Amino acid sequence: MPSSHRHSIGILRREFLQVGFSGLLGLGLPEVLGLRARAEAADRARARPTPIPPRAKSIIIVFLTGGLSHLDSFDMKPEAPEGIRGEFKPIKTSVPGIHYCEHLPMLAERADRLAIVRSLAHGYTNHLNATHELLTGHSQPGAFFDKIASRDDYPCYAAAVDAIRPRNDGIPSGVNLPTFLMEGPLTWPGQHAGFLGPRHDPWQVKQDPNRPGFGFEGLTLPQGLTLERLDRRKSLLDQLGPQIDRHGPPRAKDQKDPFADQIDRAYSLLLSGRVARAFDLSQEDPKLRDHYGRHMYGQSLLLARRLVEVGVPIVQVNMGRVQTWDTHSANFKSLRDRLLPPTDRGVSALIDDLAARGLLDETLVIMTGEFGRTPRIGKSTGNVNSRDGRDHWAACFSAMFAGAGVRGGQLIGQSDKMGAYPASRPYHPGDFAATIYRALGIDPDTELRDRLDRPIRLCMGEPITPLFA
Repeated sequence: MPSSHRHSIGILRREFLQVGFSGLLGLGLPEVLGLRARAEAADRARARPTPIPPRAKSIIIVFLTGGLSHLDSFDMKPEAPEGIRGEFKPIKTSVPGIHYCEHLPMLAERADRLAIVRSLAHGYTNHLNATHELLTGHSQPGAFFDKIASRDDYPCYAAAVDAIRPRNDGIPSGVNLPTFLMEGPLTWPGQHAGFLGPRHDPWQVKQDPNRPGFGFEGLTLPQGLTLERLDRRKSLLDQLGPQIDRHGPPRAKDQKDPFADQIDRAYSLLLSGRVARAFDLSQEDPKLRDHYGRHMYGQSLLLARRLVEVGVPIVQVNMGRVQTWDTHSANFKSLRDRLLPPTDRGVSALIDDLAARGLLDETLVIMTGEFGRTPRIGKSTGNVNSRDGRDHWAACFSAMFAGAGVRGGQLIGQSDKMGAYPASRPYHPGDFAATIYRALGIDPDTELRDRLDRPIRLCMGEPITPLFA
């Protein structure tokens, strides 16, 4: 039997008793908890496996908003009973013994570059809560059904990187494209900087890169405005700054004027020009654009490559609008006719293109949804679900990884015979986040400060080290 009883708040009984004695020593509960937290951090550091080599300069997150069915893509169950195994057939890949869905033939050819984690899991089957989990590595504070984004949320990966590694070269730390996840009054959490504040928000691109004339109009100077005129206007604004500041709201002595900060960032952005050129897809060889696919998915992935090429650390490509992959009805028809083919083509082209340019070794590519789909076809877990649909399922799902030192040609973790629960070690969103941060060379134990200046650990998980073994 264990020698100590652990209470629900995580304090050992003997520690609780020590709080009483600590009063005689001038220590209160906060100090005891702080000492314990530091001891636990030291224990984690000692027990931590060989760290992931920080090879990634950039991360591309291919986000399948709505939730990809793992049983109909990377974790098929052909031996499962009818009603679970589905309509699709597994096909051989370039790696003996590994099979993908028949509607992912191009990715199957590149399986030697890909690693599939098949035992991801968390506890939220609501789109908004689950999206926050995957895109921040934390549970949404005060989570409830359809809790929309707020400034109490945890920061997305790009926002955290921007806070930890601030830059002034005109290159944003993150770009989300080509859609903003919002439906009516519901704004999906996990897309912005949360408690870090709007100055760390990633850029949100809300245009289809495949449409004629696509560009980012805010990144070019208006007609007739030269760099010299812009520079004179900036100098004048700098001179007027103290006058404006006296009439503004009071600030702490060391607090920078947020308006001036935004001006400085916009000014450096306009002068850099590199990001604006990245949005000009007309510079690409038409044959390469065809290779990606002349559709929103393919051209968005091509734009992601162009953005990491100019130095953007985090690019998130939303493959569709909110709930595009939410196949409550016509699961197989939607995947076969509408979703898997353009994704297969576009992501395969991205892998090829990064490799051809020597960028794959320094770019971590991840493809995931916020959860998977129910093993049993037509079964509802609380939503309206038709007989040919699969409902939300967060207890087990899959994600694809490639590049930045990932050892391809492997399957990490496994689900049970029905694809319902992990049959090996489960990996959680905190581990997913720790993998991203560690690949970028950022310690997951790094502390951020929330709006009340309280220390918040960047990430509570451990990196998925088998990816890089």
